[in-house]
Amino acid sequence: MSGRRRLSLAWIATLPFFAYTLLFLFLPAFAVLIGAFQGMKSGYTLENIRTLFHHPYIDAYWASIKLSLITAAIGAIAGLFIAYAAIREGTPKWIRSALTTFSGVAANFGGIPLAFAFISTIGFTGVVTKFLHNYLGWDINNTNFPLFGHFALYSSFGVGIVYLYFQIPLMILVIAPAIDGLRREWREAAANLGASSWQFWRYVGVPVLLPSLLGATILLFGNAFAAYATAYSLTAGSVNLVPIDIGYYYSGNVLSNPHLAQALAFGMFVVLGVMMVIYIPFQRRAARWAR
Repeated sequence: MSGRRRLSLAWIATLPFFAYTLLFLFLPAFAVLIGAFQGMKSGYTLENIRTLFHHPYIDAYWASIKLSLITAAIGAIAGLFIAYAAIREGTPKWIRSALTTFSGVAANFGGIPLAFAFISTIGFTGVVTKFLHNYLGWDINNTNFPLFGHFALYSSFGVGIVYLYFQIPLMILVIAPAIDGLRREWREAAANLGASSWQFWRYVGVPVLLPSLLGATILLFGNAFAAYATAYSLTAGSVNLVPIDIGYYYSGNVLSNPHLAQALAFGMFVVLGVMMVIYIPFQRRAARWAR
């Protein structure tokens, strides 16, 4: 009897969660799904979905996917090495504490404040820009970077640099538990069996971290793919990204077909849904290693 009572109380405690997901997740997603297939006058149509495969909307998807992939890859690699350097044995404990605190703040810092911070730092008249030009003779705005091209803060290149400000800290927070899962006993056993450090990482360390690393990379992709306020504040909408296009429709700048914005959002759901389908098996495998 007492077991049933505890079970019923546990179900009651989950009701706020289900109410929240219903009101703020499923209902809005359902409204977007229905609106994406509605016509301007009446009835349902596939015209909105077909429009997404034409310019400039398909270009916006490719630009968003490319930007998200690049920032996710760089953020994942940089975050992994920074987190490992802070967590490994021999590093003072206060470094990990300070890094975790900073990462928790930076991972949630975005929008207009973040855009303004970078504009005032490395913009055309930014503090760092002026310092480099006046004291080192380096005009950062006339610099070409290998593989990335000409630097411009107000371009997709600049947006990627700004995104890394919250991508790398998010990676540190996500990958830190996986690094903790690399038990000291495994390294000692490998050393006792005559394995070198390279062999340990090849046969033990990398296979253990790989599911978490790939899962975290997918999480970073979704984080960048859905970002809106930072890119819009930085570029004033001059960069063709899907969230910015959706913002144009809902801000009233484009009124020809309001259902097209819902179709754009539906396309984002599809992309993020594919990434989540890939992410779930990696996360489950990582959880098994953590145990």
